[in-house]
Amino acid sequence: MGASDNPCTIRPLVAAICQAEYGTKRKAILVFFFSLTTPFGISLVIGLSKVYSENSPTTLIVVGLLNACSAGLLNYMALVDLLAADFMGTKLQNNMKLQSWAYLAVLLGAGGISVMAIWA
Repeated sequence: MGASDNPCTIRPLVAAICQAEYGTKRKAILVFFFSLTTPFGISLVIGLSKVYSENSPTTLIVVGLLNACSAGLLNYMALVDLLAADFMGTKLQNNMKLQSWAYLAVLLGAGGISVMAIWA
């Protein structure tokens, strides 16, 4: 968030935290750590942005690697935590037609996101 020029980068994160089905205690812990680490991360990036050039090859590689790690973590969370619960449920396991539609929907969704990445 500290490296972004767009102040709207926090909206998807807030939406994801609000939709998570955690208990009150776990949400309080997440909010506590988020409120501690976010200002630290933002100030670290702001401090580092004064030191490096935005167009240097090293900076582009580091930003690319960090973006790839973030995308990988989001993919992992989506596949393991969200989709696995749906696909391993008895409703989907006992109905092959519904399972085929679910797989098709996942592939179409991933394809749609990939197409939208052209303009990102």
